[in-house]
Amino acid sequence: MGRVTSQSGMVEISLKAVCCLLLVTLAGLACSEGDRTTVIKLAHGLDVSHPVHRAMVRMAEIVAEDSDASVRIDIYPSEQLGSERECVELLQIGSVGMTKVSASVAEAFIPSFKVLSLPYIFRDREHLFAVLEGEVGRELLLDGQASRLRGLCFFDAGSRSFYTRDRRVVSPADLAGLKVRTQESATAMRMVRVLGGSPTPISWGELYTALQQGVVDGAENNPPSFYLSRHYEVCKYYSLDEHTSVPDVLLMSTRVWESLDPRVQGLVQAAALEAAEYQKLIWAEASDKALAAVEAAGVEIIRPDKKPFEEAVTELIGEYRSEPEIWGWIERIRQVGSPVVEDES
Repeated sequence: MGRVTSQSGMVEISLKAVCCLLLVTLAGLACSEGDRTTVIKLAHGLDVSHPVHRAMVRMAEIVAEDSDASVRIDIYPSEQLGSERECVELLQIGSVGMTKVSASVAEAFIPSFKVLSLPYIFRDREHLFAVLEGEVGRELLLDGQASRLRGLCFFDAGSRSFYTRDRRVVSPADLAGLKVRTQESATAMRMVRVLGGSPTPISWGELYTALQQGVVDGAENNPPSFYLSRHYEVCKYYSLDEHTSVPDVLLMSTRVWESLDPRVQGLVQAAALEAAEYQKLIWAEASDKALAAVEAAGVEIIRPDKKPFEEAVTELIGEYRSEPEIWGWIERIRQVGSPVVEDES
């Protein structure tokens, strides 16, 4: 069986560009062991305990096994090669072969991904997976090829909710005046602003310190990320308003993809889809454990009425009527799983 390499250690922000050159060779695809093994580099920003990282390790194991160790995926977690945005940029020039990013971050490179960051766009988890695993999801994954990005699969990232240092959030009014960390996503910032907060984009690796020093008053994320980041040590209120269900997306450089022979392309694609199924199984357990752990650590878990939050963003969704492409995606998502009204005429 092939081996999976997970590099460890944190990269100083000021030396990030230099470290990228040291850790990444001039291509996201390389050959080793006398050109017998194809090596694909995969970079992401999550902790190695995170269920999405574990799914990517599983993917690498499948690829190694199914290729008889002729293809190896080396994984660089914890922002070793840069922030999410920087990893996508490395993908575009072929310096990294794959990366896992939030769809919110990907929207800066693939505009259609905006639709996945809209609040309460999915009716429930059944609707979410019907979209991501159906025709709409498959089209979205391939919509970034003009930007040299090919989506392989979506990973479940649960639902994002607000957590704060010293204010309980039970309604949108409680967000008024709070500096809330968001991803580098225009859609996410727009949503926080509509809800009354002050959106403040900060990279994931810098967020703990920003919370600790009061640069921001809170943030929003899913339970495993809240727990594994140790943000619960600073933020003692977690309000499960579940405003968005933004998936993670596994992206591949089209330069690297096109350099692979069709057999290897098929192995990689199949392994990604199998890993996504595996990740769905372990996500629910990880989420439940995370909530229990942060509550045991003294965090107050708040389960607010979601209706006021949904009503507050209704106008935001309507504004996308002026963007025909995004509105078209919104309508298609709404139609997935909706009852078909038969024509009785």
